[in-house]
Parts: sequence; C-alpha cells; structure tokens
Amino acid sequence: MSAFQQPDPRDRPARLTVGVVGAGRVGPALAASLQLAGHRPVAVSGVSDASRRRAAQLLPDVPLVPPAEVLRRAELVLLTVPDDSLPGLVTGLAETGAVRPGQLLVHTSGRYGAKVLDPALRAGGLPLALHPAMTFTGTAVDVQRLAGCPFGVTAPDELRLAAEALVIEMGGEPEWIAEDMRPLYHAALALGANHLVTLVAQSMELLREAGVAAPDRMLGPLLGAALDNALRSGDAALTGPVARGDAGTVAAHVTELRKHAPQAVSGYLAMARATADRALAHGLLKPELAEDLLGVLANGTDGAEGEAR
Repeated sequence: MSAFQQPDPRDRPARLTVGVVGAGRVGPALAASLQLAGHRPVAVSGVSDASRRRAAQLLPDVPLVPPAEVLRRAELVLLTVPDDSLPGLVTGLAETGAVRPGQLLVHTSGRYGAKVLDPALRAGGLPLALHPAMTFTGTAVDVQRLAGCPFGVTAPDELRLAAEALVIEMGGEPEWIAEDMRPLYHAALALGANHLVTLVAQSMELLREAGVAAPDRMLGPLLGAALDNALRSGDAALTGPVARGDAGTVAAHVTELRKHAPQAVSGYLAMARATADRALAHGLLKPELAEDLLGVLANGTDGAEGEAR
C-alpha cells in the first residue's frame, strides 16, 4: 500500500482509542487523520477558547477533559504541547500514576526524541516521537496536507514497526532520526520553514511600501520558482546581486532599507553574508568581486554609497 493511500478501516482490526493532550494546531489534525484510518478519538484536553474551537471543528462530539482523564480513556495518547512544556508534562503524568503499562505515548516535538518520555517509559508506557514536518493552520485542510508529509521519527527499536504504521496511517512518510540528532534536525527545519515566513512577510511589507498593490501575486511566481530551483539544484540555484558580486546594488539596498525598514537591515546583511559565503565556496561568486561586496556587508553603507549612486 502506498503511503499516500488511507487504509480501509475494515481491513485493520487492531483499532485504538485515541486521546489528545494539548488541542493546539497539531493534535486535533493528527487525531482526525487517525480517525480516518479507523481509530477512535475519545478525549481531548484544551484550555484556551481557540483550542476548544479547534477540537470542536476537527473532533466533533469528542469530550474535553483534563489531561489525566485523557490518559485514563485512551490507549494511544498524542502529547501535542509546546516543546518547553513537554518534559514537565510527561514527568507530572508519570508521577501522578496517569500512565498505564502498554499505553502508547506519542509526542510531536521536533526538538526531542524518545528519551523525553523516559518517565512514562519507567511507568510502563511505550514512547514514540513522531514529528510532522509541516506547518499547521488548525483547520481541516491540515488533515489533507498530511498526505505524503514526512515525519521525523525516533523510537526504541522494538517500537519501530508501530511508529511506522501510525505515520503511514496518518498519510505520512516516516524518516528515522537518531536520538542525538533531533536538535539538529529541528534546527534545520526551523531555519528553512520558520525563517522563510519571516523573509516573505518582510518582502511583502517592503513591496507595499514601494507601491505594489498585490505583493502576494508579485512574489508568488518568483518564490515558487526559487524554491523549486533550490530544492532541485541547491547552491547552483543562487542568483541575484550577491551571487553576482554587485557591491553597488547591495549598498543601494542597504541604504533604502535604512530609510524605509531599519528593522530589516540586520536580517538582510546576515542573509547576504551567508549567500556570499556559499556563492564563493561553490565558485559562483568571483573572488575579484567578492572583496568589495564583503566590505559592503561588513560596514553597511560605509564607503559604498558613492558606487550606489
């Protein structure tokens, strides 16, 4: 069966009751995808009004209860809380006796592997780290987007098959990440996805400032092509004034950003330096052009404004 196909629930007799601790954007969507595979959501915990609305939309008729009650009712528990809250939550649940022997405990943190669940493991729980490498909206569209979504998976060897099966049932594709590599794995994803959102938002703001009526329509084709080229070709896809060594153009950019968006200058300079380093390393930026460019990047507009005019 392809990872893109949802299994027929009638062909999968070992169905589990599912609980969600933390009804943020991720938990209800994963529980809804497991429901499509034939599992049965039975309990959700959530505090904020937004989390309650998400649970009502994606898991209608599933009761909202305290976290300990979620564990009492469910055989498979999704711990979908913020990274910094996860260790304390796991310790608290284990110390209060909420964890049952044989209970599957799944967290969705990218930062942590399975060891963060050690308190639950000592109580007899079965630990799985299943991190969907996708951004979530908190709406039903997330369930559809899980089709083909890679999951960063870390689990004890004896639970490998269980972890893979759950990911595939959610429509995803398992990618095994070693326990000690989880922080690096998560940093890589944050660098690419989270910072991309910041860059795009800043770019749209600057285009509006420049008088562009529909920045999203202008950026869409450009960014789509840039992303596709980068995924296909890596550093060979680098283009623009930094990769070409156009020091005067870069200086002009910095000057305009200081006037109109000073909060964007440091980010522009940092990304331009990283781009220059990669372009040099891969032979795209000629060494004879790099000196002036790196001087602009080191000093802002000092000594380069004359070239820009």
